[in-house]
Amino acid sequence: MENEQSSISVDSLADILDALGVKLADFFSDDLETEVVFRPEDRIAVEGKGATVFELLVPGSTNNMLDPIVVELASGESLEPADPHPGEMFGYILSGTATLKFGKKTYRLPGRHCFYFKADRPYQILNNGKAVAKLLWITTPPLM
Repeated sequence: MENEQSSISVDSLADILDALGVKLADFFSDDLETEVVFRPEDRIAVEGKGATVFELLVPGSTNNMLDPIVVELASGESLEPADPHPGEMFGYILSGTATLKFGKKTYRLPGRHCFYFKADRPYQILNNGKAVAKLLWITTPPLM
């Protein structure tokens, strides 16, 4: 396909577009308008991350330059530890208190505080408090 030696079947193209979250009609459309506003019901819940809530705010954002995520950690919950990787992380604590382990340091982050770092060291986000910690987390590039 790359060297124009063969062509893709419509079924194969439909499967690829489905995996990318793109409708076949949109792929062939001349209309270049993209979605701008996303409703709560558009969010994609992700299981197995160690959080009560882990939602991708923008469908298909894992194919974009950044990935906005809402995370809710109940008391004692934590996201899985992450190894260093290329990219940057930003988080804004919406409510509660979160704990950020970054490299050998630990930071306590109450509501309205934020963090930003290059992911060049191991890191983890935890909730050591008694109340639910809710945060907006933006990764670039997307991790999923």
